[in-house]
Amino acid sequence: MDIKQKIESLRNELREHNYNYYVLDNATISDYEFDVKLKELQFLEQKHPEFYDATSPSLRVGGTVTKNFNTVVHEHRMYSLDNSYSKEDLEDWEKRIQKNLGDVAVEYTCELKYDGASISLTYEEGKLIKAVTRGDGFQGDEVTTNIKTIKSVPLKLKGDYPPKFDIRGEIILPLDGFAQMNKERMENGEDPYMNPRNTASGSLKLQDSALVAQRPLDCLLYSIAGPSSLSSQWEVLEKTREWGFKVPTAAKLCRTTDEVMQFIEHWDVHRHNLPYETDGVVIKVNSLQHQEELGYTSKSPRWAMAYKFKAEQVSTVLNEITYQVGRTGAITPVANLEPVLLAGTTVKRASLHNADQIEKLDVREGDTVFVEKGGEIIPKIIAVDFNKRPANLKPTQYITHCPECGTELVRSEGDAKHFCTNFYGCPPQITGRIQHYISRKAMDIEGLGGETVELLFKEGLIENYADLYILTKEQIMPLQRMAEKSAENLVAGVQASKNIPFERVLFALGIRYVGETVAKKLAKAFKNIDALMASSQEELIAVDEIGERIAESVVEFFQNEKNVESVNRLKSYGVQFSLSDEQLENQTDKLKGLSIVVSGVFEKVSRMELKKLIEDNGGKVSSSISSKTSYLVAGDKMGPSKRTKAETLGVSIISEDDFLEMI
Repeated sequence: MDIKQKIESLRNELREHNYNYYVLDNATISDYEFDVKLKELQFLEQKHPEFYDATSPSLRVGGTVTKNFNTVVHEHRMYSLDNSYSKEDLEDWEKRIQKNLGDVAVEYTCELKYDGASISLTYEEGKLIKAVTRGDGFQGDEVTTNIKTIKSVPLKLKGDYPPKFDIRGEIILPLDGFAQMNKERMENGEDPYMNPRNTASGSLKLQDSALVAQRPLDCLLYSIAGPSSLSSQWEVLEKTREWGFKVPTAAKLCRTTDEVMQFIEHWDVHRHNLPYETDGVVIKVNSLQHQEELGYTSKSPRWAMAYKFKAEQVSTVLNEITYQVGRTGAITPVANLEPVLLAGTTVKRASLHNADQIEKLDVREGDTVFVEKGGEIIPKIIAVDFNKRPANLKPTQYITHCPECGTELVRSEGDAKHFCTNFYGCPPQITGRIQHYISRKAMDIEGLGGETVELLFKEGLIENYADLYILTKEQIMPLQRMAEKSAENLVAGVQASKNIPFERVLFALGIRYVGETVAKKLAKAFKNIDALMASSQEELIAVDEIGERIAESVVEFFQNEKNVESVNRLKSYGVQFSLSDEQLENQTDKLKGLSIVVSGVFEKVSRMELKKLIEDNGGKVSSSISSKTSYLVAGDKMGPSKRTKAETLGVSIISEDDFLEMI
């Protein structure tokens, strides 16, 4: 056997042993024998670098140092899941699905929701080429070198995998491994880690991959994104296992909400026997075709729901109620608590939401309160322990004036919160708007964070986001924690933001009620800022999904001279305030005023492309058929109930070819 064959033979053998041990949990050789073979492979690879292979098992020991983790845009967005907490929530979700899909049999897959750090792995021709953290769902940090050290992540696949796809999962730290890490830390006189989830997440950003390799991280996979021949989520779970991924077997195919609840009730009890932390069950519509038909909201897939197990509760003392001012002037009361350990983290503060919530709970400073993590993330006070209330506690009087600028608070009819109306003079509102402007989903200005914004404002260098564009290196360098390089990076980051597209600039302006999705719709409808600024409330309401409240807010924003002045300044500095030529290309008004439903499988273009064509030509894509529907574009395998409903309501049913001819 020649050297190349020997190296390949060792690689294949070690891959198989890795798979048996870390994925199947079925070791076929001893650790000592494995180490001997690995050392032999490393020795041969060092002597013969011409046979380098990026998927070699020898790379799993780490050693590469990453100084900066590059930000990478996800080819397929990573959405978050809607949460449910009761059978009623699930039944409501099921009704929405049936309404959208019509009278068809729907199956559901139930899988455990593992509590770790979300990851997206990209494979091309069966080889791992990229690993990216979830980030904000649109983009994350590339951590490929660190992920390669995790033994359960296949570097090379087997079987009939697609030529290119992304697979999503969780990087988790098994409880045994976490306990061992903490034992060693305490023996070395170091503080223990707080919880497995945060430790797993932090591990992905360690600069030295050799340190990551020493941690007992695991990777559990559960869904793929990108073209494939698979037809259901259940098939995804089975097939990805065959390709070499570690896919949990604790899953069930269900046909009714009762069956789903049986799965949830079983694991609510038995999850404590698992080697990993779980915080709920994920329920997905099984058919991938149905998933595609149901689509997404601006944040979540309509075809999936997370059922969260009952949150952990603790009691502690409420020391003081303070008040925070948001960028819109909204006042949020905050409970400052005696520190208490809750779900693996120390909690010192919890939101009290608004004056009504304080009155409803009758919560007072000095009370002993029950705290839980809403959705296991944000702590909230759920009740007062009246048995422990001291006799001298006075009812909470909600503040009447802004704690930051002294302006009298107002509360409009229908608003849950009180507001400070000093929009341009209240410091937290000013800095909050600038912090929103620079945030990742908005202008994404590198080198500039929230603390730096506060510092720049405090030093009188900025009063609104337009001021960012006239900052100089010389102004920034004298500031605390600012060296020449960081000052240069800040100025460069601000200049680079001039390339951010119009819809994100519109979101960055911070118009009340204009989130990411609304900003995209407004940008598409009006094409540029001048047309939007000149629009009336009626013209705004005519845009798909723009209601009266949003329209009022937009008109009000552009009626304010200071806002108009800021926009004009931003325009003069070169910020993008119109759709690009590329975005405007192929856009027409041919389908203006038409509401179109797309259903079934198509031959010439995908369903997603069809929806884009509708929107590019001025039409509205609707998910369900009603009397307002103009056309139903019917593909192969369309549910019979949709056809029946369209015929009953007299909606025109057209083919894919008919539609393409229309545009």
